[in-house]
Amino acid sequence: QVQLVESGGGLVQAGGSLRLSCAPSGTIFSINRMGWFRQAPGKERELVATITSGGDTTYADSVKGRFTISRDNAKNTVYLQMNSLKPEDTAVYYCNIRSWSRNTYWGQGTQVTVSS
Repeated sequence: QVQLVESGGGLVQAGGSLRLSCAPSGTIFSINRMGWFRQAPGKERELVATITSGGDTTYADSVKGRFTISRDNAKNTVYLQMNSLKPEDTAVYYCNIRSWSRNTYWGQGTQVTVSS
């Protein structure tokens, strides 16, 4: 079974930057949307950003202007560049890939901690 492998999380001071990466361990055919979600302690999982196969992007209002999502279709990899990080960005970040056949894949999550 294909798994999503995430990397790039860690501990950073407020105002700093991190770059998350996510790639599948095997082949996923006909990828449509790729995205990132996050879940902070005691809160529900929320959408952070998505990007379609055509390159259209959406962002949560809380990260607009600070985060940038991108994808490498040749590598089936999605990235999340996070700048000007705030303590409220602290969460476990999850990668999500959805195919045109509506199969959905989730990563195991990577911890991002922003200290004040």
